[in-house]
Amino acid sequence: MSAPLLDQLIAALRILPGVGPKSAQRMAYHVLERDRERAAELARLLAEAVEVIGRCESCRDFSQDPLCRVCQSSGRERSQLCVVESPADRLAIEQATGFRGLYFVLLGRLSPLDGIGPQELGLEHLGQRLAAGEISELIIATSATVEGEATAHYLAQLARRHGVQPSRLAQGLPLGGELEYVDRGTLSHAFGSRAEVPR
Repeated sequence: MSAPLLDQLIAALRILPGVGPKSAQRMAYHVLERDRERAAELARLLAEAVEVIGRCESCRDFSQDPLCRVCQSSGRERSQLCVVESPADRLAIEQATGFRGLYFVLLGRLSPLDGIGPQELGLEHLGQRLAAGEISELIIATSATVEGEATAHYLAQLARRHGVQPSRLAQGLPLGGELEYVDRGTLSHAFGSRAEVPR
């Protein structure tokens, strides 16, 4: 016999980051006690988003269309490509800096122990973009974690193989920190002070 529907709802809410059993229970009770109409709208939008939103064919960010709005824009600087770990990192850079180039979203970072290698990060596709000759600078904006640094090193080597200049965000980002949670001022300064990746 399956668990009661309320228990299933509470368990389902726990898939959200940072939501434990008590938070999930409060959310479930709130929507059932006070906000059923908006909860139904949330459920409809969530179902539609899961069905319709995919990945941009060029940068791998979230998109309803084959190409996202950034990749479609004619006003972007196509010689600069910023590599980030997640869509949240791309949004953080877009909001905190004046960067007008393009992006590539890895959807993770190299982590052999977790089975995440170059193929899972789309690095073959990235290599093809670099080989096309349009990009002159690869801005590496991975997090300052052990995996982020290893990923940055791999990306710098990939860029050099294709004759593209790699650069890395300047330090000032906290070691072990995630870009998504860095304040705008720090991120903007680090982005503006990026430096060439040493060989």
